[in-house]
Amino acid sequence: MFRHHPNGAGADFRRKFVRRFACHRPYFSRVGVSGKPGAVHFPPFVGGLSHYYIALNRSKKSITLDLKTPEGVKIAQALAAQCDIVLENFRPGVMDRLGLGYETLKAVNPALIYCSITGFGKNSPYEDKPAFDIVAQALSGIMSVNCEPGQAPNKLGIPLGDMAGSIFSLFGVLAALHERNSTGRGRHVEIAMLDSLIAMQGYLSQIYFVTGQSPQPVGTQHPNLVPYGAFPTLDGHVIVACLTERFWHNFARCLERPDLIEDPRFAFYEARLLNRDELEPIIIGRMADHDTAYWLERLTAFDVPNAPILSIGEALDQEHVASRGLIETVKHPVIGDLRVVRGPIRFDGDGPAPASPPSLLGEDNHEVLSGMLGLQEAEIEQLRRKTVIL
Repeated sequence: MFRHHPNGAGADFRRKFVRRFACHRPYFSRVGVSGKPGAVHFPPFVGGLSHYYIALNRSKKSITLDLKTPEGVKIAQALAAQCDIVLENFRPGVMDRLGLGYETLKAVNPALIYCSITGFGKNSPYEDKPAFDIVAQALSGIMSVNCEPGQAPNKLGIPLGDMAGSIFSLFGVLAALHERNSTGRGRHVEIAMLDSLIAMQGYLSQIYFVTGQSPQPVGTQHPNLVPYGAFPTLDGHVIVACLTERFWHNFARCLERPDLIEDPRFAFYEARLLNRDELEPIIIGRMADHDTAYWLERLTAFDVPNAPILSIGEALDQEHVASRGLIETVKHPVIGDLRVVRGPIRFDGDGPAPASPPSLLGEDNHEVLSGMLGLQEAEIEQLRRKTVIL
């Protein structure tokens, strides 16, 4: 992905877009979506477009380049010369072999910020190992605690291995942009998926450093806080999270068991943790007396942090999402009305930014090549005939 700067020819055009570039080889296409070959072919589909492609390419432009051809590389180099940011997620060394490495592009654009997202990064014993979300999750230790006690390790339901690298790359790129405002120089930002997941372990890594023991799976419970997690009701489950003594006192009163507050087994954090096996059956037995709706209303009345456990559909249909404007209907030229999730960031109370439908693969070839590089119709058609672009 190339983020362009507004200097030079075509500045008005370049100000408007952040580009997503897709590389392809003859008879085989590869979309730059989280570095996953063939993601455009992942079912389910709507109007011929993969859900995966829609989710990750909304509000982006799409052009295709065969980087195995000299012409494709030359175009990519010309685009990078006009850009603020280049983002790539090939294995280490691939971009250098293609003639699109940092040192090559930096030579013509010293202000360029070049971000590389890889599975494991340079100098790792896994450097050349293929990396996918589940591989990074397994090696990070996260899967070992993502299950109920005694059950098999499980991957997270969201692709955090993929997303963690993207999140930290944004931090690095923004820091490099800020620095460039003072120095005028670019940077090579390097992010590894596994590094990013390990950085997101939070207190789990510190438990190991402090105790010498790896944290064990506790399901929805918390390794150091009680009560905390999902508790069964007459017809489902309710999340309760007592992170402070005040919330614990409120919860005990909500359960109509104020005696638990003074019980020396449960009076303080440490005591409740030591006596988890005695306290949790008491809570479970009480909450099984009523249904989920009853407990959600009562817990809220007693100011106890709580939540129902929603499905993805229920989460997207809840009032919060509507009131915050997180879902937008966009017009797609093939599919028609298409619902997409908008970004979460707001500035001065405004936002999220309006979304636009995902471009079809290569849909913006002419617009980008003509608007940014000034290529004429005949030149673009020649590139198409030679399958440099689709």
